Amino acid sequence: MVYVLGIALFALGILVSVSLHEFGHMLTAKRFGMNVTRYFIGYGPTLFSFRRGGTEYGIKAIPLGGFAKIQGMTTLDDEDGDRPMWTFPLWKRTVVMAGGPVAHFAFGFLLLWITVSFVGVPNPELAKPQPAVITVDAGQPAARAGLHDGDRITAFNGQPVATWDELIAALSAANPGPATVSVERDGRAVQQTVELAAGAQRPVLGVHFKQMVPDQVRYGPVRGVGVSAGYTKDAVAGTWAALIHLPQKIPGLWAALTGKPRDAETPISMVGASQLGGESAAHGQWSLFLLLLASLNFFVGLFNLLPLLPFDGGHIAVWWFERIRSTVYARLRRPDPGRVDYLRLAPVTYAVILVAGAFTLLTIAADVINPVRMFS
Repeated sequence: MVYVLGIALFALGILVSVSLHEFGHMLTAKRFGMNVTRYFIGYGPTLFSFRRGGTEYGIKAIPLGGFAKIQGMTTLDDEDGDRPMWTFPLWKRTVVMAGGPVAHFAFGFLLLWITVSFVGVPNPELAKPQPAVITVDAGQPAARAGLHDGDRITAFNGQPVATWDELIAALSAANPGPATVSVERDGRAVQQTVELAAGAQRPVLGVHFKQMVPDQVRYGPVRGVGVSAGYTKDAVAGTWAALIHLPQKIPGLWAALTGKPRDAETPISMVGASQLGGESAAHGQWSLFLLLLASLNFFVGLFNLLPLLPFDGGHIAVWWFERIRSTVYARLRRPDPGRVDYLRLAPVTYAVILVAGAFTLLTIAADVINPVRMFS
């Protein structure tokens, strides 16, 4: 039940992300005085709508996206109205088109801030070498020698020990029989002789690592801003690296469809992301749930900035090409060639849509047939 709820909540988070994307376009366009005629969440038949300030707002029946209609964005627009977008300065049009991806980055940052401030994230101290603080197993050599829970081992057979890994290495090099163990206990140095027992891999001391720092940490709302900024920087850099290597992951997706083990590093669709969100919820890992949703927003934001139509970055690229071309023609004292004809770019646009659609279907199929699992 919690798994299904997690899937539903993650899907809702995706819908909120898409709505914010289109809201980013609409908000910046309206601030610059552009004519936004429609803002809808979903596709298909209209369930509900109202008109305010020259814009029709509404919800449609299929909650798989949304759109904001800005008049005069391309040469394909039939009715540019009295404030067509193409008549506005280049920098304003660029800000409007970047408003969608920026909304994803902002939402991702907000999710990270909520996570690090109030929910908790893995404690970075766990990645550092941990001191050899022990929990003593009853009836084992350490217990019989008088070692206590909470003792910090500082030396083994005269060899200094600073971390748990160093203790394991020293123990692996020892032989069964008497061993000298130095510990720190309540600020005092204590030395004991332990009779090590024979073991399958190494002599048995009879202790376990006692974790002295919590698994997760919360930074609070103020400090969380800076921590979230660092997380955002790392996440965007990692997402960009993954995006660059995306084509290399396609063979792994295809292999997953043929029954081979699914590589956890292969791309996932919105379906797969929702499944992982459901798993996270089912295991009570709400911090992971939010981190996954934030990562998804960073990916979608960067993906939309690719300089290919019909993505937002494609429109920006076309407009800057127009500006550069006009500048070059002016330097050459030649007539301004004007705006790019989007009809001539239609074949390239359709090709991008076809490739993106095929990739989406491939990831969805892999996520349904052979999904990525985070928990066994």
